[in-house]
Amino acid sequence: MNNLKWLWKISDGFRPAIACSALTGTLHVCVSLAFVYVCKHLIDIATGISDDRLGSYIGWLASCLAMQLLLSAARSRLTAQTEIRLRNELRRKLFVHLMDSRWNGQETYHSGDVLNRLEEDVSTITNALCSTVPAVFITVVQFGGALFFLSRLDVRLAGILLFIMPVALLFSKGYVRKMRRMTREIRETDSHIQSHLQENLQHRILIRTLEYTEKTIDKFANIQFLLQDRIVRRTNFSIFSRSMIQIGFMSGYATAFLWGIFGLQNGTVTFGMMAAFLQLVAQIQRPMVDMSRQIPTFIRVFTSIDRLKELEALPAEEASPSLRMEGPLGIRVNHLHFSYPGSNRNVLDNFSHDFKPGSLTAVVGETGAGKSTLIRLMLALLQPDEGEIAFYNSKETVKSSPHTRCNLSYIPQGNTLLSGTIRSNLLMGRPQATDQELYNALYLAAADFVTALPDGLDTPCGEGGAGLSEGQAQRIAIARGLLRPGNILLMDEPTSSLDKETEETLLKRLSGQVKGKTLIMITHRETIAGLCEEVVRMTKNTPAKQESISQGSVHD
Repeated sequence: MNNLKWLWKISDGFRPAIACSALTGTLHVCVSLAFVYVCKHLIDIATGISDDRLGSYIGWLASCLAMQLLLSAARSRLTAQTEIRLRNELRRKLFVHLMDSRWNGQETYHSGDVLNRLEEDVSTITNALCSTVPAVFITVVQFGGALFFLSRLDVRLAGILLFIMPVALLFSKGYVRKMRRMTREIRETDSHIQSHLQENLQHRILIRTLEYTEKTIDKFANIQFLLQDRIVRRTNFSIFSRSMIQIGFMSGYATAFLWGIFGLQNGTVTFGMMAAFLQLVAQIQRPMVDMSRQIPTFIRVFTSIDRLKELEALPAEEASPSLRMEGPLGIRVNHLHFSYPGSNRNVLDNFSHDFKPGSLTAVVGETGAGKSTLIRLMLALLQPDEGEIAFYNSKETVKSSPHTRCNLSYIPQGNTLLSGTIRSNLLMGRPQATDQELYNALYLAAADFVTALPDGLDTPCGEGGAGLSEGQAQRIAIARGLLRPGNILLMDEPTSSLDKETEETLLKRLSGQVKGKTLIMITHRETIAGLCEEVVRMTKNTPAKQESISQGSVHD
């Protein structure tokens, strides 16, 4: 019932179009039944049973054929338009929710699995709403209409046909339960395949250099074999179930055929009646076959609904308007405690520090000491277990939350460029920036090499900054961060891919020309620490140590 409510909710705004599709299909069924009626009379006229006018019924026959073609084309066009619109809207809503969802330090689902759900499961559901649901309604109408006309010709035959069709099997709880379990396994394995493909294609150079290609291919083959095996088992089970139903259908058709033969023999049935009977039996059996095929479809739909509801269940981040604070800003961290979910180790244990407005601070420490975690807490991507982080200026102090994130400009470690051009990547920092502002930011980031490129700002960069070196991509990412209007600049290993000379150039330009901003650098390099006003050294499971140092020197 909950799944049906969910389908009803997502169909909001598309129900009239879905209803029109069902109505068009119903009219098509009515015309098909009229076609059977016309065919009966034409055969009776041709055999001399009826003295009706042949020409008029030929006209009705042509009209029925034309109407069937027009209604079929109209329904196909309406269904296709509605399905793509609904698919786009549902995928958009899920994408927005995922982008706004809260991050707890680890991704709940693999990105390949998420993509599989957004593509395959969304397509399954939208196809069901726009095609399967109207088809079920049409099938019911077709079955009822054909059975009604058949009963008008012979009540006993209609009763026999209805009795011998084993429809109860279709609604067996055991059948549905087993099909649903098998379908879930198939969908999970399919997601695993996509995750494997995405991850290994993304890191194919690493895999090749590690000479791990054969094992990767073997693993992929094993997953595909598992998928194949599960699909075959479900198919075999479905074929057996359908075979039981087909026996009933064949019995029904054979009964009608033999009834017609004996009727023709004793004169109680005309050739027209027999033709009508056979067509009506087919129109009764076809809906039943369609219904038997729709059961696995609905099982796949309910499985897909469960998978999409899992994405919807991801908690959304606190929604609130941005709170931009004016002037130089500082960050005060008080008695901060934090541990990741499922871990017993405190990454941060009673950490405190005051990052003063306009200061340049290096945060230095071994891997696992909590440096990156500290940045995520400042960005309000994570929430502390105890303690607080507050932003302050000369006028006010505001506790850190998602609505204070606008005051921060974050430059993550490594190559973080997206596919597009250098210009499109830079404009992510400030969409309204002029070309001169872009070039100024590139200069501050020691990325003025862009001016010498043949296409300049319009130089294309592939996925992950392909076409540029790691150092070039990193400097462009720094320029993008500098364009962002936030007064606090968080930099995670900003020079990890730079040579010593470029590193010195970058630091001199930043320290000399970035005025009014508070700079916090996560680094392993002592050269950077030596150029900072303050150094915060972080170690595992011990409170951080603060050092106030002179420009260009390091105090251990």
